[in-house]
Amino acid sequence: MYKTPAETTAFFEKFLPLVAQSTHAEILICPPFVDIAAAVAAASGSRVAVGAQNCEYRKEGAYTGEVSPAMLKAAGCAFVIIGHSERRQYYGETDATVLLKTKAALANGVKPIVCVGELLAEREANKTSEVLATQFSGGIGGLSAEEFAQIVIAYEPVWAIGTGKVATPEIAEDAHKQIRALAAAKFGAEAAAKVRILYGGSVKPDNVKGLMAQPDIDGGLVGGAALDAVSFAGIVNF
Repeated sequence: MYKTPAETTAFFEKFLPLVAQSTHAEILICPPFVDIAAAVAAASGSRVAVGAQNCEYRKEGAYTGEVSPAMLKAAGCAFVIIGHSERRQYYGETDATVLLKTKAALANGVKPIVCVGELLAEREANKTSEVLATQFSGGIGGLSAEEFAQIVIAYEPVWAIGTGKVATPEIAEDAHKQIRALAAAKFGAEAAAKVRILYGGSVKPDNVKGLMAQPDIDGGLVGGAALDAVSFAGIVNF
């Protein structure tokens, strides 16, 4: 929950020249709903895509404060983040709603980035594998093979976000490997090899290289370090 429309425009003006030659990766920015129009206008003609941070699974109706995937698509969003740890933690998102939102996004031509990950208490209780399996089966596992082929997965170790605790590249890789194994068991080895799994645990310019060197980490879901144009460009251009 950062930046006004004017601040969003200023961010893009500073950021786009820094990544103009960055053809090695897809670049996506997911601002708050009120900033989407400004972001889409600012990103026009560039390689940077725009997405949203959340969506409602219902098509329309008396759901005050919610935004549907069709609205996001019409506003210029190519992606939407679904089931982010903060949505689960603060707003009661469940694996069931994650599945409904994922299917709704796909039905409206918006690519979902589906988040999974464990809390600190779960990590300390050695329940990481159990939590990932539960979240996968309750959410992503309910997709068809065709639907699964269109999503992106993001692993968020909630315990490593803003706590001072750090997930080493090896710890992150282990979780990504577990998620890919879950995907292989459900959708087959080829589908599991193709799906992109992003890492979302305090990615910064100074740790991105080690993370991206891991075989099962395919990109980053960047939070605080993406608020500054120079910082985010440093991650993109690691």
